[in-house]
Amino acid sequence: MRYFAPMSFDPELAHLGVYDARAPRYTSYPTAVHFHTDVGAEFSTEQIRTLPADRPISIYVHIPLCERLCWFCACRTQGTKNKSAIAHYLDVLLREIKMVGATLPSGVSVGKIHWGGGTPTILSPDQIRTLSTALHQMTPRHENFEFSVEIDPTLVSAAKIDALADVGMTRASIGVQDFDPRVQAAIGRKQSVETTLACVDMLRRADIHSLNMDILYGLPHQTVQTVTKTIETVLGLSPDRIALYGYAHVPWMAKRQKLISDDALPSGQNRRELFDVMASKLESAQYAPIGIDHFAKPDDAMQIAAKAGKLRRNFQGYTTDDLDTLIGLGASAISKFPNGFSQNAPKSADYADAITQGKLATYRGIATTQRDRMIARLIEMIMCDFRADFSELSQTYACEMTILAKPILQLQRDFGRYIQFSVDGFEITHHQRALARIIARRFDVYSDDTQNRFSSVS
Repeated sequence: MRYFAPMSFDPELAHLGVYDARAPRYTSYPTAVHFHTDVGAEFSTEQIRTLPADRPISIYVHIPLCERLCWFCACRTQGTKNKSAIAHYLDVLLREIKMVGATLPSGVSVGKIHWGGGTPTILSPDQIRTLSTALHQMTPRHENFEFSVEIDPTLVSAAKIDALADVGMTRASIGVQDFDPRVQAAIGRKQSVETTLACVDMLRRADIHSLNMDILYGLPHQTVQTVTKTIETVLGLSPDRIALYGYAHVPWMAKRQKLISDDALPSGQNRRELFDVMASKLESAQYAPIGIDHFAKPDDAMQIAAKAGKLRRNFQGYTTDDLDTLIGLGASAISKFPNGFSQNAPKSADYADAITQGKLATYRGIATTQRDRMIARLIEMIMCDFRADFSELSQTYACEMTILAKPILQLQRDFGRYIQFSVDGFEITHHQRALARIIARRFDVYSDDTQNRFSSVS
């Protein structure tokens, strides 16, 4: 059976509501909708202050600024072409970096850094170097250091890429979404093949050979013919990894998505067909499927991690990052600590006010229990490996496994055909892509009244 089984219509799954279901993407557990304002700057400060000095950390830097606001995007971003606004945001970010650095225990190193957005490449070459220098002064780099950056091909230059290469970038993530002009017009993102190819060429000339590309299915006006052409064009660019995400149409959360007509969106059945066509093309080109939406060349680190059972999941999606702590810097950035999560103020003005007052910009979060951490690992197993290992959970976490009994019985009742159970756990054997998020949700002990906030699983 193919790793990604084609999503042919199954009456039993339809009866169970699988095709119309919504569920979290589980890039964290508990999910961000359950963060609350009782967690503030004091929590984040204490978590950072007590980190073990001998364990490397990860850092995520959020640059929310964009010269254009793509209509499909649900990220926390703001549009600007004002150089002084960019400089002001960077100044505040540098202050936060200095504050966090003063709180970190001596000896803590950084293993991975990711710049996301928004558009990190809105920064000038000098600003790129200034930001990187500040991060390096905050904490030294671990010997296995990796540094990735999200890049908009329409807002980059050879000088910016050279600056990123000079400060140690090891991987670039390029947003493509779709190459069809009609689809691009419908989502407010014009990006030609030629512009994207020029970006890839600049990266490779700068000796940046690890490339990721993001593609979306479920966009307005997509057809089998148009997505086939897009994926064939992407294959011609030969990225190391490809993320094939389903477009999450959540206009109640991302107001700009109201510019996208509901009538132009494909049905759930069509979304599954679009994914299957693109996945088949990728697998035929020897890209190995990973998790629910990633593909990688056989020698890529993510594919190696997946084979070894070491694939992980965080706020950037699938990752090889197995570090316990991720410190988020910038407006709306989320931090993951061994004992919980915290999120910075999402509005840049509120974020700047807090930092200017000399305190961390945390405005909400959640402290996690041992049970939360066990369920988080269980959900990560389901999302990464389509299986659950009860032996690992019982050996790692000091809590009663009986809390899993009820959801397991429900799974046996509802999805017995699709899951193979054993005394040590279970494995999803059919329709993994659709079922993983639904099955993971069965173990989510938090309120179930948030279902409509999430994207479709198809």
